[in-house]
Amino acid sequence: MENHYHLLIETPDGNLSLGMRQLNGVYTQLFNRRHQRTGHLFQGRYKSTLIQKDSHLLEVCRYVVLNPVVRASVVERPEAWKWSSYRATAGRETPAPCVRVDWVLGQFSRKRTKAEQEYRQFVTWGIGKETIWREVKGQSILGEDDFIEGLLPHIKKHQDVPEIPKSHRYVNRPGLERIFTENVILDKRKRDTKIIDAVHKNGYTQQQIAAHLHLHYSTISNLVRGKA
Repeated sequence: MENHYHLLIETPDGNLSLGMRQLNGVYTQLFNRRHQRTGHLFQGRYKSTLIQKDSHLLEVCRYVVLNPVVRASVVERPEAWKWSSYRATAGRETPAPCVRVDWVLGQFSRKRTKAEQEYRQFVTWGIGKETIWREVKGQSILGEDDFIEGLLPHIKKHQDVPEIPKSHRYVNRPGLERIFTENVILDKRKRDTKIIDAVHKNGYTQQQIAAHLHLHYSTISNLVRGKA
């Protein structure tokens, strides 16, 4: 991929944002210095998805190594993309110090050779399959319903922590169509109250609300600032 990459990380601490800022920032500086260029190197800010390990992580592992083949179409086989973890996991080369393959291979067999063989077959079977990202909830969490429900108390308790992305904090928020029912829209007082709640309690942007209600952005802005 020319302007982005996929990185699968397991971190015991809530420091993903700091780590990604360090990784992208330092790498961009080194790359620009080496190639005598300036400006951004990657496409926009990084986006994160929280993944349920025991049910979805293996599928995501397959998606990542197939991305250069199926989505970007830059190579014909996953082993041809040398910047991927595929060859190390498939037993074609020694893993780099930062790459961990034991968990992935352990899902197939206790015997290393057999595990590598079945992993290669597993990846091949993934070509042409539906993308797993269709199952992402709230644009930020990939897992079973009970996994998401179990996260909600923790997210609510720590919703002011900057490391928790906004999309995670409001994963179970009601849709705008549920907030602004026909009865609410027809009653200006109720509508205005719901607008303020939608911003402060549900995390919707003023632009999103304005577009949904077909109102001017300034109308929403004035309400939220208490000037309406």
